[in-house]
Amino acid sequence: MERLDIGIAGAGPAGLAAALFLARAGHKVELIERFAQPSPVGSGLLMQPTGLTVLDALGLSPAIHALGNRIDRLHGADASSGRTVLDVRYDALAGGRYGLAVHRAALFSTLNDAVVAEGIPVRTGITLAKAETRQSRTALHDPDGEIVGDYDLVIDATGARSQLAAASVVAPGVKELPWGAFWATLDCDGIAHDARALTQRYDAAKVMIGVLPVGRARAGEGRKVAFFWSLKTADADAVRKAGLDRWKAGIAGYWPEAVPFLDQIADWDQLTLARYAHRTTLPPHADGIAFIGDSAHSTSPQLGQGANMALLDAAALAHALRTSGSLEEALAAYAAARRSHVRLFQLLSYVFTPFYQSDSRSIAWLRDRLVATVAKIPPAPQILAAIVSGTLTDPFSRTGLTECRWPDGVLREA
Repeated sequence: MERLDIGIAGAGPAGLAAALFLARAGHKVELIERFAQPSPVGSGLLMQPTGLTVLDALGLSPAIHALGNRIDRLHGADASSGRTVLDVRYDALAGGRYGLAVHRAALFSTLNDAVVAEGIPVRTGITLAKAETRQSRTALHDPDGEIVGDYDLVIDATGARSQLAAASVVAPGVKELPWGAFWATLDCDGIAHDARALTQRYDAAKVMIGVLPVGRARAGEGRKVAFFWSLKTADADAVRKAGLDRWKAGIAGYWPEAVPFLDQIADWDQLTLARYAHRTTLPPHADGIAFIGDSAHSTSPQLGQGANMALLDAAALAHALRTSGSLEEALAAYAAARRSHVRLFQLLSYVFTPFYQSDSRSIAWLRDRLVATVAKIPPAPQILAAIVSGTLTDPFSRTGLTECRWPDGVLREA
């Protein structure tokens, strides 16, 4: 395909990765960011073999591994009985797969440093309200109606609250999910914890407390964990009003080993309330815009696929542009490449969420007694590992990627 003039809205992981793929393919690319200074949002996340493969394709595997923390298993137990109700191990699958927990600042800096090194321009402090396509060019408008850019293709990577998606002809319906979580990033050096696991404690499905060791936000800093506690977002104000000490005492009652982490929280400002929604933009393109990441699809984070899906979107779109004869063909190829994988994992997230975030005691009872038992019987361990890895169906071949494995932290091709 001929060289395109491409504007990318949003300098998060999806937008930064897309900018790298497309600039390296020879397209003229610029990023547009609404904040005065691009920066990460959120605490920690778990990079799966899918997202790690994309970062490796961009040559960023050494950088992200230097900051992240290897995760070998996801383990959850009932807070009262200690009974294991979740135990997913990456090594249930052959090939040396594992997860890499990272601070969002580490993922952002890894991608952003590469964008800066490539000399890709980033325009900041610009809010986008809508896009308008005329004569095969797409113009981006600010809230005052002024044109801030005119392109052959616009890529929307502005996230789940995207104004561009909401104003498009494929605007998705949004189902706000009742459950969210308080998140905090805390120090972990010198504190006893499982450094190779995402560890969780439950009270039925109404309480979920978790600790994810995420490595370092920046080189030279101490190691961190992402600490989270799920709740109904409608209850958040009442929890705050009841007081921080009461909230901390409740968690300590469920999980006494978490007290050294709780002792670091002195103010509600240290906690961020994450809200979740289920939405799908179908198809993920319209009128000269391609939607990627949360702009295209979002759901509960129960399976930890969000950033990984966004990186796969960026790779798939770049591959479609590289292998198609026209922009229209490329957008259709991008949609086809991601359709089945996105739909499958949105469905799985939707199905699994009530087992860990809901008011249903019967679902939690089923999880604790039946699911935990069945999960030990082959091929269930392999299936669960494939779900968590993001590879229950092949996400790579239609995105132009070859999966890589990282046994013992050493990269090799599968």
